[in-house]
Amino acid sequence: MTKNPIAAAAVSILALGLAFGVTPALAAKMDATIGMQLEPPNLDPTGGAAAAIDEVLYANVFEGLTRFGSDGAILPALAESWEISEDGLTYTFKLHTGVKFHDGSAFDAEDVKFSLDRARADDSTNAQKALFADIASVEVVDPASVRVTLSKPNGSFLFNMAWGDAVIVAPETAADNAAHPVGTGPFTFGEWAKGDRVDLNRNPDYWGTPVKLDKVTFKFISDPTAAFAAMMAGDLDAYPAFPAPENLVQFEADPRFEVIIGSSEGETILAMNNKKPPLDNIKVRQAIAHAIDRQAIIDGALFGYGTPIGTHFAPHNPAYVDLTAQSAHDPDQSRALLAEAGIKDLTLSLKLPPPSYARRGGEIIAAQLREVGINAEITNVEWAQWLEDVFKGKNFDLTIVSHTEPMDIGIYAREDYYFQYGNADFKAIMADLDKATDPARRTELMQAAQKKIADDYVNAYLFQLPRTGVTNAKLKGIWPNSPTQANDMTGVYWEE
Repeated sequence: MTKNPIAAAAVSILALGLAFGVTPALAAKMDATIGMQLEPPNLDPTGGAAAAIDEVLYANVFEGLTRFGSDGAILPALAESWEISEDGLTYTFKLHTGVKFHDGSAFDAEDVKFSLDRARADDSTNAQKALFADIASVEVVDPASVRVTLSKPNGSFLFNMAWGDAVIVAPETAADNAAHPVGTGPFTFGEWAKGDRVDLNRNPDYWGTPVKLDKVTFKFISDPTAAFAAMMAGDLDAYPAFPAPENLVQFEADPRFEVIIGSSEGETILAMNNKKPPLDNIKVRQAIAHAIDRQAIIDGALFGYGTPIGTHFAPHNPAYVDLTAQSAHDPDQSRALLAEAGIKDLTLSLKLPPPSYARRGGEIIAAQLREVGINAEITNVEWAQWLEDVFKGKNFDLTIVSHTEPMDIGIYAREDYYFQYGNADFKAIMADLDKATDPARRTELMQAAQKKIADDYVNAYLFQLPRTGVTNAKLKGIWPNSPTQANDMTGVYWEE
């Protein structure tokens, strides 16, 4: 019998591989392709407001003095530690040494001073310039130490320094970061094929814990149908914020995939105009809150994905308090409260912006309000009209919107904010929070703030906007929650 020479060669290669304990076909995968809906307009987190910039670059390419953990906690980053003066005005940061930017230049305190001074300068283009407003001065103590003095106490300062807008850049390369980002992170910039993808490569000279992937590609696929097809075909290894929740049941039934359901920073609320009668009456606002069946909204508008909330705070934050029972669905109580307030045949406007959670959720809420005797007249508006008429003009009774900024409960202290609360006691809590630096005291005050707005039924709190992700079942380490708008790949790896 004649031997097949190709088969014989294959057997010989396999035998040689086994002899050396190597099986090439089973080598660990060292790259990952991540789907995103939107492409960033540029690659400089300090020079643009688009969330997609941070989604690609945060913690991967650029780092700040501090950073967000997956649970929203504030962790050390380029600053290994810090000391805060007793009056809360001075922060002295001790920096990691031996850190290099991706171009090989050394990182030190001068870079921190440059970055913070640049972000707060009069001509700054930083989209979150308010983060730096309380900085009075930045001084270099020595190459590994920097002193930041504030004009007034700000207990959120370490939180502010964790934002993507506060990353540290080098004066030599800052002007070119929009197209060729140079940071200190565990990945270096590879290529930006506009309209298609951004490639990042493992930084072999990273100062901290090395990443396990050699390459990460962020692939931009905005169409939900195309995103589904790309995942099913294996062209994508993960899509952390999958755009079509109605398809998740198909992924859940397929053992090749893992569906990850978490929360974002998006507190979704039925906002109420607190200064417009009869919504200036707490009993009316309380009646509206008790008319709402949160789970019915989550099921009907979000295909069952979403976390009920009873206050304006993310459930994944360590300081979160579950207050949903305080405004539980109770139509009988709603009717009783309206009767106590002397309200009959109430008609309110309900202005809905474009997102599906608002449009779908608004229809459900209108039906729930009708059950207790409130007629909600729905008007669908575009974002520009919503911003002008509702947000700026305060010309509304009710509206639905998701507030996506990290830990933004402070908006309730703004007298002119669109739902017009501005309560003096709440302002006092926030003023104390600004002064507090002790973590336990800050938690106590954040929880008091949550309770205060729940007690006052400022708005009807619906759900935390879900983060619905799909990954290859063997890809591990993708953040389940989104404490900031980022696809942090620093802990991602393939399970063998």
